[in-house]
Amino acid sequence: MKVIKLLAASALLFSAASHQVMAADTDDVEHVTIELAGHQVPVVKDGLYDRFRSNPPLSVIADESPDTDLSWFRTLKKEKLDVGFETYSPNFYYENTKVTAIFTADIDRLRELMPVELMDDVQPLKIWPGRGLVALTAYAYHYCDNDTYNEISLAIVTNKPGGSTFGPLSLIGQGKDASFWGYVLKLPVDTKLAAVRGVVGYNLPKWVTGIHYREEASSLVFEVMDSDTGKVDFVLETAKLNDISEQPTFVTNSFTNIGHQGERTWGHAVSRHMKHGSSMDGDKVSLTLGSGSFSEYLRELDLGKMIRYDYVPDFQSALYAPESLDELLNEQH
Repeated sequence: MKVIKLLAASALLFSAASHQVMAADTDDVEHVTIELAGHQVPVVKDGLYDRFRSNPPLSVIADESPDTDLSWFRTLKKEKLDVGFETYSPNFYYENTKVTAIFTADIDRLRELMPVELMDDVQPLKIWPGRGLVALTAYAYHYCDNDTYNEISLAIVTNKPGGSTFGPLSLIGQGKDASFWGYVLKLPVDTKLAAVRGVVGYNLPKWVTGIHYREEASSLVFEVMDSDTGKVDFVLETAKLNDISEQPTFVTNSFTNIGHQGERTWGHAVSRHMKHGSSMDGDKVSLTLGSGSFSEYLRELDLGKMIRYDYVPDFQSALYAPESLDELLNEQH
């Protein structure tokens, strides 16, 4: 892993005024303002969310994006729910890109960051003495029920609730099952729509800041702005892998959380990886830290060795609304 402690002086800077406008809302696309859970939220005029509020007919998707494979989505059924606002679960993500880098981190700090209400059943995985794991994932949602946006996730890698905590063996088991568990620490997004939905509906640690995604000849780059200053906070650049599979595979990512009423919850997303590859080569990932709040938070975790890099240039996903963690545990006994 290449970790640079300070951004170069030539790094791109953004004015404090510019960061107040959501990154994905700053183009020439016309927006309208809707009311969502008591918030005034700008959305793309005549976009999917403006027209269908998370429940677009697949026939519309097929008309607007004829090259998108909708076969998997046709097997899924949406359910109308009230999660602080009316929505449909699961939320569909039709065309997307993501990269994940898993680093070692200070296990004591990770335990401090876990809610005490969860710790009887959920703990950070210890990969070796004194070290746990965090997953840093960058998402570019090119086309989804919430239109288009970018997102950065920082999550503690944990055991499955109520399951074993045998460190590397637990991680191997999750990999074998293609079912991973975590606790989300940070989840900035670049549209207010994504932020309000995530905070109100899922009680996730979302806020709005600039996230700029671009594809280079040999890499994918995510520039993340600091929401207070508007300057570049950190840059994640990851290599395009040549040895990738185009055989679709399904992966489940689940997270535990504390709901708005103090209840223990869990949520999950099932993803269909259309193109995907992995590497353990630390040179495939460059994380350039700056002086913003997210960079300082990462430094406090004492990031160490990168143990895995996942490159997924093409995937689809279905994100389900939170459910009761205690009910899940009761079902397992």
